[in-house]
Amino acid sequence: MTTVSAPVPSVRRWQWLPVPGTWKYHAFLAAVGLFVLGPLGGLAASYMNFSIGFYVSGQVLAGILGSTVTFGYGADGKHGANYIQTIAASVAQMSAMAVVLQAMVWLGLPQPPVWKALLYLTCIGMFGVGVGMLLTPILVDRMQLTYPSGLAVANILRALTDPVLLRRSVATLGSGMLTGFTGGILTSSIAWLGKTGLSTATFGAGMIVGARIALPVIVAGLTGYGLTPFFISIGWLHAGDPFRKITFLIGLGLILGASLIDVSLILWEAARRLRNGSKPADEATAPVPELEPWKKTNPRRLVLWVLAWGAGIAVTGTTLMGVPLGSVLFALALAVVLVLVTGIATGMTDNTPISSAFVVTVILLAALGLRDPGMGMIAATVVLVSCGVAADMQQDRSTGWRLGTNRTIQFRYQVGGILVGAVMAVVYARLFMSAYPVLAVDQTSIPADQQPVAWASAMTYKFVGALRSLTDDKPYQRTAIWIGIGIGAAVQIARLALRASRAYRSLVAESRVGYAIGFALDAFVLPSPYAYAFGFFLNLSGSAWFGAGGAFSSLYNTWSERRGRRAGEAAPLPSDMSPTSLVGGGLIAGDALAALTLGLIGLTHTLLG
Repeated sequence: MTTVSAPVPSVRRWQWLPVPGTWKYHAFLAAVGLFVLGPLGGLAASYMNFSIGFYVSGQVLAGILGSTVTFGYGADGKHGANYIQTIAASVAQMSAMAVVLQAMVWLGLPQPPVWKALLYLTCIGMFGVGVGMLLTPILVDRMQLTYPSGLAVANILRALTDPVLLRRSVATLGSGMLTGFTGGILTSSIAWLGKTGLSTATFGAGMIVGARIALPVIVAGLTGYGLTPFFISIGWLHAGDPFRKITFLIGLGLILGASLIDVSLILWEAARRLRNGSKPADEATAPVPELEPWKKTNPRRLVLWVLAWGAGIAVTGTTLMGVPLGSVLFALALAVVLVLVTGIATGMTDNTPISSAFVVTVILLAALGLRDPGMGMIAATVVLVSCGVAADMQQDRSTGWRLGTNRTIQFRYQVGGILVGAVMAVVYARLFMSAYPVLAVDQTSIPADQQPVAWASAMTYKFVGALRSLTDDKPYQRTAIWIGIGIGAAVQIARLALRASRAYRSLVAESRVGYAIGFALDAFVLPSPYAYAFGFFLNLSGSAWFGAGGAFSSLYNTWSERRGRRAGEAAPLPSDMSPTSLVGGGLIAGDALAALTLGLIGLTHTLLG
């Protein structure tokens, strides 16, 4: 991340717009996000979840459309657009959780009354928002993770609300969006192209993060592919199974192991300062930086918020949904841990492995003796929704970090989005399953030749498959997680030891050979466990496209910087608005627009046909 740029004086272009900061201003922004952009994004997200089993982040789509509404505010319009995208993306994120109700139908569970489902989902969403906000100082401020979609939104909002940046970046951003939209439509329309695994959003995310993060993803994918025969030989996979059916558990362990080391160091440093009442030697004479007003939050209130909504989950889960209290409390504790893990994964690679977090929860509940799939479904939903909402929160905060947007106000907008999003999740579940009865058919119990072509519902398939395993506990799945934790922790310790070595830092910084050694270690030999784990979540083609985007971006930026130095040219845009990050963000945005278009077409076809 880069530091926030100085504010640009702004004058309202359209005088009919409400004055910034007034209640009318916030009511205007909230209405646009809640009742227009949020439901549109939710339609696209739920359609993608029902049809293919994953969905494109709503931040980018909401950011594009929100900036068109706030363009009249001039350069300051970026904050208003950020508020709109925050509330709209929250609606979309919660809407995508309609698959929870689909999974209940597949399991043969009776649909809970609407008010019970709304109350339970709302409590979980509010809990996830609070946990996400509490972890923001670690993930966004301290670790300064990239959050590709958050960066894409920040670039879009700056470009579309600042005339100077708009003139310099519109062609680059626009070309990326057009390419992303075209690619999204073509891969959904042309069978052979879809089989290549091409995703313009995946390629664009790789362009944003660069080769040091993207290339390890390819290495991990090749490793998983190469280990497939071994996994089959020991019974962890069956012939024909994709390697990620088991490696995603190892990947989650990698992230958890590395994050345990990083968070332990952060807590150790905080405890040392608190105990000694002093700062490290290199900071002893440095003035204490004052926290910018837009960053300030009230940690005590956030803790009370999390505890209150956690209690709400416990009460609604046990009294309304009938889940044992022990299972609910375990899910709440696990949610806090996995919110950190999935937040790091999102920040590194733009992938939020919420379905993997759900499966891990089910596996651990099985280890604790839970054997009822219905109870497992409702308990694991706590982790699923919390991780999704918190990752959305952190993406939004990363955008706000770059723009200097008030965090407390963003938090309030996110809360509003959760309230409406919980309603839309139930609405979209009922709407889609009524319009497409095939969505109510349990695909885990029908032969392969009877599987619906247009409605794969891969996320629901994974959920239900994991839940049915509650009656057939598989200890090797927990072994895979522990292996990942051990490797992730060991690799992260080795990487931190290298970074602490003055000789290594000098070698990498002072010669081309040293730079090449450092690059090889980061990309191939000792890659970040966070980046490497992503390759265990994807199929091999997805890893290849992500890695290709990162490799292309790094090669182009290196060539461009050398050419600029030879010509004596200064960088025309902020460092995090490089041509490759703009094109990458455009690709993500274009893919999101394609998803929205396909969702609207599919719904219209249903209503008319």
